[in-house]
Amino acid sequence: MNAAPGFTVEDVSFAYGNTPVLQHINLTIQAGEFLCLLGPSGSGKTALQRLLAGLERPASGRITWRGAAVTGPSIERGMVFQDYSLYPWMTLVDNIGLALELSDPSLTKAMRRERAAEYLAAVGLQGTGRQYPFELSGGMRQRAAIARILALSSSALLLDEPFGALDPLNRARLQDLLTAIWSQATPRRTVVFVTHDVEEAIYLGDRVVMLGSSPGRVIGEVAVPFPRPRRRRELFTAPEFHRLSDTISDHYHSEVLEHIHEAWTMTGLKEGI
Repeated sequence: MNAAPGFTVEDVSFAYGNTPVLQHINLTIQAGEFLCLLGPSGSGKTALQRLLAGLERPASGRITWRGAAVTGPSIERGMVFQDYSLYPWMTLVDNIGLALELSDPSLTKAMRRERAAEYLAAVGLQGTGRQYPFELSGGMRQRAAIARILALSSSALLLDEPFGALDPLNRARLQDLLTAIWSQATPRRTVVFVTHDVEEAIYLGDRVVMLGSSPGRVIGEVAVPFPRPRRRRELFTAPEFHRLSDTISDHYHSEVLEHIHEAWTMTGLKEGI
């Protein structure tokens, strides 16, 4: 992993209208790191991703990417959303060709189509270039979305629960595909992966950062000590894996229970209980 910082998040707070979403977030993500953001619904995971992508602006604080302030979207920071975000009126080749045109306007249409086919093949979708997104399964659409982000040549990949709606088999396949693409790239891309699944966070990440909710804030982080490449069957049966999973789960769930207790206490006080 490179020693240089990729993202720095300095005392960032964010709100939707009058509703606080993130509060005093401080975080450094190294260039080439695979970071997993773990947190319950309402912890601001997606909001933080959108801030890193430049799709939102913080209410206070500062975010930088490679030392420069993030002030808006850039193809340097590609984001994969939960709903795939492919253009439904375009074939897969044209979806990916649009990304290639943004990353390298000098490419001819024929060159874009050829490279688009190569990116589709890289994610296991060879021969699907003429198909439209609605003709594909959810897993195939998500692979196409990843191919499009790769075609942008983004140095940072921001993935917002990209596998959450998939069945376990396709989810495992795409986890392995993503880690293979990330580990084989030179230099490695910086990946920020949002999930609420503890096992997924440990399996994928170099580091797991936990967010608490209402409003979102960093409540803990752990380095993942397991060497790569990771083999799912060996890792998931190792005692060290279960100890780390239990440590994260205990920390994660204790914070959730504390919030529930606080909410009930406040309700009880207001109602005179």
